[in-house]
Amino acid sequence: MLVSLTVGKVDAGVAVLLTQDNRLIEFPSVLLPKNITSGSIVDIEVSRNHAAEQASIASFQALQKRILHTYGLRTPSPPVLRLRNATQTSLVLEWDPIDLATASLKSLSLYRNGSKAGSIPRPLEMLSTKISGLAIHTEYTFHLVLRTSAGTYQSEKLTCRTHKMTDLSGITVTPGIMPAPVKEALARTLDRIGGKMIDTVRIDTTHFVCTEGRGPLWEKAVEMNIPVVRPEWVDACEAEGTIVSVRGYYLNADPKHRQLGPRPRSQHQHQQPPPTASTTSEPAPPTGSQTTLPSRPGTMEHAAEQPTTPFPGGEQTSAAAGQQNQKEEANKTEKPLPPPPKEDAPEKEESKEKVEEEKKEQDKAEEESKQAEAEEEAKLSEKAAAKENGAARAREGEGEQLDEVPL
Repeated sequence: MLVSLTVGKVDAGVAVLLTQDNRLIEFPSVLLPKNITSGSIVDIEVSRNHAAEQASIASFQALQKRILHTYGLRTPSPPVLRLRNATQTSLVLEWDPIDLATASLKSLSLYRNGSKAGSIPRPLEMLSTKISGLAIHTEYTFHLVLRTSAGTYQSEKLTCRTHKMTDLSGITVTPGIMPAPVKEALARTLDRIGGKMIDTVRIDTTHFVCTEGRGPLWEKAVEMNIPVVRPEWVDACEAEGTIVSVRGYYLNADPKHRQLGPRPRSQHQHQQPPPTASTTSEPAPPTGSQTTLPSRPGTMEHAAEQPTTPFPGGEQTSAAAGQQNQKEEANKTEKPLPPPPKEDAPEKEESKEKVEEEKKEQDKAEEESKQAEAEEEAKLSEKAAAKENGAARAREGEGEQLDEVPL
């Protein structure tokens, strides 16, 4: 198609072209010949390029497919959370490596009982975490929340419970340097109580057991703040059937503090309470193996003097009489109370205070009178000085007048 246009105006960037029906068209002046001026007629041929259209459509379709296969087919996967180990006061959780697909990571957070417990540091590298300081035999619910540039993904909720004190299955031991027979005995003991033994120091290691404090595993356990105990600690747990304190089983602990078998508390619970003062005051029937102790004055003797009554309950009355005599003797031996303070002392103190106040007021009045007298004397002296100055000035005036009188 051939079109004839008249050049109306030519600028540095745009030229105005006029059609035969007086329509204006802005056309880039760079595409026009160099010698074109206002009033020139140019012929422009316009045609459709089908080949170029097909090429453009094909390139656009290829770009769309590449975007779809790169970003549209795979999406980030929700994290999978599971329980690794549980003890009486701690839980170890772990999860699979995070699948971000083509998205970028924003954060990975752990929630406990619906509330945020904290963010996981280095979520692309760390695959486990330990929660300590929990309550004994308590149920908790955990889940992970993964935030990415492609959206937010949440794991399924994991419900787990801490162990009882009598549940020893949570003990996970890493053995250190110790004799071979001791290590074999330790493994058998752990099998009996349901514990585990692992060869490396991990996040789920609860205790490091050894007889010598050296070696790379021992150093790593100390660095991770894992309790380092002797093998006797596991034997004590098995003997008592519960978790025992590690205080007496450290490498440098005193062996006297180590106790196997029932705890001392259970022994004291079955013992009778110690006799009180009221029971010791009553006479006990003499036996062949019992030694006679000297009786207190006023307690045993008075109790012996009481006649026995043939009716039931006579022993109670004699004991009551002995207690009453004991109270009377105690009252007799009490020190007499100090005499009450005399009533005259406060009156004397008040009179002294009044005298002191009156003396202070008199001194103050004398000082004020002295100040007033000093002020009056100062005023009188000022008046006298003023009079003398006035008289002197008058004399000087008379002398000047006398000098001016002509002779």
